[in-house]
Amino acid sequence: MPQSLTTPSTSELVIKKSRFIGCVQPVADRAAAQQVVAALRSEHPAASHVCWALLAGGHSAAVDDGEPSGTAGRPMLEVLRHQDLDGVLATVVRYYGGVNLGAGGLVRAYTDCVAQALLGAEKAPIVRLLTLRCALPYALEGLARRELQAAGGTLGQVQHTAQVEMTFTLPEPAAAPLVAKLNEASHGQMRWLGLDEAAEGLW
Repeated sequence: MPQSLTTPSTSELVIKKSRFIGCVQPVADRAAAQQVVAALRSEHPAASHVCWALLAGGHSAAVDDGEPSGTAGRPMLEVLRHQDLDGVLATVVRYYGGVNLGAGGLVRAYTDCVAQALLGAEKAPIVRLLTLRCALPYALEGLARRELQAAGGTLGQVQHTAQVEMTFTLPEPAAAPLVAKLNEASHGQMRWLGLDEAAEGLW
């Protein structure tokens, strides 16, 4: 199961006089990542490079920022992928120390810097939420509310017209069992008006 981070975590390495300052942190998307990187550039105006890698919502980025191609951003991204992370930005600020590290040395330095930051990071599983909508007879409203609460769902909009229409969200793993239970209890009297494409296979 993919994981994200709950808070930022940092690391620092000094290799042949070059200083590497790493950070891993939760971010929502590329725009948020670019804001973080821009802030780092302002914070470290004398830095030689601000390299970064992003995994967020299926979007990825790997930026070498002037380092030889493939020696910084891509290795950092692979560390994130290897740990099955999502919604995470890795950044490494490098202050050049006057000694060239070579391509292999750079790959190791950027990889190690991100890996060490992740060692101190607190991770949490990413639980996808589905939004569902159903129409049911008034007599079943109480049952539906109880089952939804037991499944860890959150009730949204409720409309009382010819029938009760309920919109709710719940963790994806709980969706199929809840739908099956409500279908059985209602003897086919519930109609599902799915809002979430990922939920189409539930009924």
